[in-house]
Amino acid sequence: MSTDNSPSSDGRRSPPKKPVALIAGPTASGKSDLAVRLAQTLIARGRPAAVINADSAQAYADLRVLSARPSEQEMKGVPHRLFGAWDGAQACSAADWAARAKVEIAALHDEGAVPILVGGTGLYLRTLLDGIAPIPPIDPAVRVEVRAMPVVEAYADLARLDPARAAVLATADTTRIARALEVVRSTGKPLAHWQAHREGGIGDAVDLHPLVLLPERSWLYERCDRRFAIMMDAGATEEVEALLARGLDPALPVMRAIGVREIAALLNGELSRDQAIEAGRQATRRYAKRQYTWFRHQPPQEWNRMETISGDIEDNFALLLRD
Repeated sequence: MSTDNSPSSDGRRSPPKKPVALIAGPTASGKSDLAVRLAQTLIARGRPAAVINADSAQAYADLRVLSARPSEQEMKGVPHRLFGAWDGAQACSAADWAARAKVEIAALHDEGAVPILVGGTGLYLRTLLDGIAPIPPIDPAVRVEVRAMPVVEAYADLARLDPARAAVLATADTTRIARALEVVRSTGKPLAHWQAHREGGIGDAVDLHPLVLLPERSWLYERCDRRFAIMMDAGATEEVEALLARGLDPALPVMRAIGVREIAALLNGELSRDQAIEAGRQATRRYAKRQYTWFRHQPPQEWNRMETISGDIEDNFALLLRD
């Protein structure tokens, strides 16, 4: 988080790093509200600021309600970028998002503004800050063969070829098992080898001011429950109905977003409204639990962590506000 102005090898001082704020944490933890408060504080001090989305669901235009995308009223006049920027028919990968985020960050820096990243998709943030593993293209024949294998067989083969990776994966995690197996089969090297040589991250090039929200779990889960019920009354059913009418590939991320399958089951007559709400609540709580665990352990320990959004902006972003 410090700015390195030390002289380079030829005696010249390197230019100061430009600031980027980051507010991360599980769904329903209050990240969006806090990001707006920080932006308002900066703007009030004469420093332009804008909020950049770092949440995979909020990236899709089709998921305004189910992703809890901030409304114009909630944005409170603060510029917001990359919210609803992708059509659901186009998958927004971590690499896709990071490329767009870099452009937005550079443009804001050129304007003298402070970018404020906000979201709960750890893979997006890791890709932006640490870069992308330079994995060579996977042999199409290998991919077809691996994706056709039963998960039990694929896991056994992964345990033989890449035991370290297999040891950290759940035996039923079809997607991650297939990815790790196709990498080691196609390249001859385990996924960890490629991930150790990440390229293109901006973490070392910016003055990062991170904050991770980790509220008390019972409070968080109660917020998840209440919010999903509110979504159902705010147009979530109509949103899913419109998605289904498009006939999109069920494997697309937008079709696998929290709430889509549960409401689709309601529309198909497989669940009652109350059952759909309860199923959506459970899915949201499970997702929040996974996010909570990730943000508790994966970010650097020196990143500031906070349990409540009622904390003082001045305390949590003292260095940023002092610049």
